[in-house]
Amino acid sequence: QVQLVESGGGLVQAGGSLRLSCAASGGTFSSYTMGWFRQAPGKEREFVAAISAGGGSTSYADSVKGRFTISRDNAKNTGYLEMNSLKPEDTAVYYCASRRSIPSRHSYQYNYWGQGTQVTVSS
Repeated sequence: QVQLVESGGGLVQAGGSLRLSCAASGGTFSSYTMGWFRQAPGKEREFVAAISAGGGSTSYADSVKGRFTISRDNAKNTGYLEMNSLKPEDTAVYYCASRRSIPSRHSYQYNYWGQGTQVTVSS
C-alpha cells in the first residue's frame, strides 16, 4: 500500500513561485508513475502534470505548460511540482497521485492519492 503526503502549499502573490513535494512510502516509488492534479472550489479535479517512473517522460496540462515543472528523486522517494509565474486561477487544492503503469491524464486511472495541499494565489 502506497502512502503519499503532499507539502509545500501556501499563500503567494500572483507572479510568485511555490514548490510542492510529494513524499511516498509503502511501495517501490521508482516503479510508479506520479501525477499532480488540482481541484478548485466548485470545479472538477483536473490534470496538472505527470512523470514516468524513471523520470524520462513528462506531460503537462496546457494551462500550466511553460510555468510548472514536474520532477522526481527516486532515491528520496519524493516527487516535486515547481510552480512559477503563478496566477489566481491556479488557486486549488493540489493532489499527488501514483499508479503502477505509464503516465495518464485521467484521475480515475490512479490508484493512490495524497490528502492534498492548498495553494492560494492572490491578485
